[in-house]
Amino acid sequence: MSVITIKDVAAKAGVSAKTVSRVINGEAHVRPELRERVEQVVAELDYRPNAFARSLSSSRSYLLGLFIDDPVSGYAADVQHGALMRCRERSYHLVVEPVDLGGADWAGQVRSSIAALRLDGAIVAPPICDEAALTALFAEAGLPMVLVAPSSKAAASGSVRMDDRSAAREMTDYLLGLGHRRIAFIQGPESHRSSARREDGYREAMAKAGIAVDESTVLRGDFTFRAGLELGERLLSGLPRPTAIFAANDDMALGALITAMKLGIAVPEALSICGFDDSASSRAAWPQLTTIRQPKAEMAGAAVDILVNPQFRKQAGGAQSHLLLPHELIIRGSTAIAPAR
Repeated sequence: MSVITIKDVAAKAGVSAKTVSRVINGEAHVRPELRERVEQVVAELDYRPNAFARSLSSSRSYLLGLFIDDPVSGYAADVQHGALMRCRERSYHLVVEPVDLGGADWAGQVRSSIAALRLDGAIVAPPICDEAALTALFAEAGLPMVLVAPSSKAAASGSVRMDDRSAAREMTDYLLGLGHRRIAFIQGPESHRSSARREDGYREAMAKAGIAVDESTVLRGDFTFRAGLELGERLLSGLPRPTAIFAANDDMALGALITAMKLGIAVPEALSICGFDDSASSRAAWPQLTTIRQPKAEMAGAAVDILVNPQFRKQAGGAQSHLLLPHELIIRGSTAIAPAR
């Protein structure tokens, strides 16, 4: 089987090889109809540019780095998948670089990775995207970076995020609309600033409804299944029990769901439970988990789009480089009308 070349794509599309190169590299100044024609031919021929040849003919490596603290978590898997798929569409390659901020020489390791890999850009996932000492290393190296779900827009970089506060407020409003008034909240770790924004949304909805939050029902977790098990038991072992538990991520919500089952509390008839993220496990549980769909893969894909955009590479940090993607309330079988008192 012969290898498809850029000349084959150009010939079938009826354009020059230079135009094909511009389309593949995401450059501007290509007419929309030409871009669409080239992209269609690239897909039809399943053309894959030779990364080594591309790097030799330019000062770029066509390699992006995804810097993340826990590469094996469910959140990380979705982020990696989104970045990988978009890199493939853009004819880039992706390398995943774990960063342990608790390590003795994490900064030296990051510097070594930047130097050795000759990256064209960095995608930085939460919670390490909020670590100023880390983002300073990329700025120091002159490496374009995009932060995924940062606590705020970074003046010197691109960012892609969703509105955690609004999403948590929407979930709490949904529970209130079902008649729940004693709604417990399981927080995430303080190191994840998104956790604080989700708690803010919960408290805002409760305050707007004129309902005082019982602080004994707001407990600190760490985004793990085990935290959901343990905190769920604390919430459900005493009286009066909450009629709903809203956990700041799906893993903790699923832990609380298992605890409810262990205690013989029917979900959702006697207790509603909901989470945040729409992880794969939220759909595998029974009953399936009501949750907020966070567009993790889409955020990672958008981060790739920003990094390969020539305008961003020339002057990172423009207003057009800060994106806010929508969330979605996913209603499933773990929530229902509040039980009669």
